Amino acid sequence: MEKNEQHGFIIQTQVKYLADQSDEAADRFVFSYTISITNLGTQAAKLISRHWVITDAFNHVQEVRGQGVVGEQPLLQPKQSFEYTSGTVLATQVGTMRGSYQMQGADGADFDVDIPEFVLSVPRVLH
Repeated sequence: MEKNEQHGFIIQTQVKYLADQSDEAADRFVFSYTISITNLGTQAAKLISRHWVITDAFNHVQEVRGQGVVGEQPLLQPKQSFEYTSGTVLATQVGTMRGSYQMQGADGADFDVDIPEFVLSVPRVLH
């Protein structure tokens, strides 16, 4: 994997199944996810927008695009992290999310940061 010293970002994810907001009989499975974005590069960069690809167990794909994250367009200085929590609803007990953040460096250069795929799963469904 190529490491870009100027734009070195690490994305970490944590998923929770929200049983109290879900309705399994109605095929409504609600998940929260917490994302931590850390700037390991040498210059500041602003998160401009996001693109998500959400796939359920029936291979139904939702694409979500929007400005910033949770109403913010954070500016991450070198060695700084930004963490936020959001959520999604699936019609199946298992699915995946992946995507990218569209960033703008302090030098004005636009670049993407990939968000590696992570699994959304009701506890005890996947072994």
